[in-house]
Amino acid sequence: MHQLVRIGMDTSKKVFQLHGVDAEERVALSRKLSRHQMIRFFEKLPPTVIGIEACGASHHWARTLGALGHEVRLMAPQLVKPYVRRSKNDAADAEALCEAMSRPTMRFVPVKTVEQQAALMLVGMRERLVGRRTQLANSIRGYAAEFGLTAPLGLSRVEPFLRQIASEDILPSLAREMFAQMAEEYGALMEHIRELDEKLATWHRSQEVSRRLSGIPGIGPLGAALLLMKAPDPHLFRSGRDFAAWIGLTPRDHSSGGKVRHGGITRAGDSRLRSTLVVGATTVLRHVRQNKQSRLATPWLVSLLGRKKAKLAAVALANRIARIAWKLMTSGETYRKPVAVDAMTAATAS
Repeated sequence: MHQLVRIGMDTSKKVFQLHGVDAEERVALSRKLSRHQMIRFFEKLPPTVIGIEACGASHHWARTLGALGHEVRLMAPQLVKPYVRRSKNDAADAEALCEAMSRPTMRFVPVKTVEQQAALMLVGMRERLVGRRTQLANSIRGYAAEFGLTAPLGLSRVEPFLRQIASEDILPSLAREMFAQMAEEYGALMEHIRELDEKLATWHRSQEVSRRLSGIPGIGPLGAALLLMKAPDPHLFRSGRDFAAWIGLTPRDHSSGGKVRHGGITRAGDSRLRSTLVVGATTVLRHVRQNKQSRLATPWLVSLLGRKKAKLAAVALANRIARIAWKLMTSGETYRKPVAVDAMTAATAS
């Protein structure tokens, strides 16, 4: 086993498939091990390089094997897939991992600490509860419509609407009982979400980088926390454009024969982070449209609103916000507020 220079490991709950090669790229290891056998195997093995697909529990195994002296490299599944040969099985996946990690242009996923994963768990819990709240609010509106009661728009109107339903005499007693149960469930969800928001705000205040990111228009505490939690080391990206492309805010390229064809955004990266940036950009655009003299109404943004539809403008602004965020994370600088349109006009006239 001292000849092994690289091992690809396909993981699962109970079975781990290993594929290793020696210095001459010859197959020196092809073995399927149980969970306990795998740990004992790497305890006895001299330090080597191990490739694992970035998936569930991969960060745990990276920390565990790293503590044994091995170098663990995590790879995104979509980057490993091209190296899988004709058949899809555990052995082929392990071989593909071993081959992919040898490529000089391969990009690796940084291993997260337990603290980082705990912070991500906090965000995931909040997302799940927000999804349940939306589902429950839609159910309340749908059931109320069956009795001729129309709910006003907005989540802030749901609780007053439930109090209105409780006072309606036209509803059967069984319906009022069911609405009362939904009101109780909705109130509990709102309380849980408020608790998680407080924990997230506490985490945000404890992170200096997150506080600096929240100064960017369109990025609040949630957006800043998501950028810091979900994005890898910003120094791994060559430019802000590469960072925006990782998030999925750049056009999809489908060019051939010298003809350039750009489609919609790629939607790569983390969907929650991308949607949060777009929602933040939409809020900025709404503020600029309502107040043309706002400091956010930069010449670039005013020109963008005049040329593009609202949704396209929001995505373009989200792309710009992502680039600014990358610059702040890599340079340690603080966001400087833009010069407003009226100030630019006055400076030009003088």
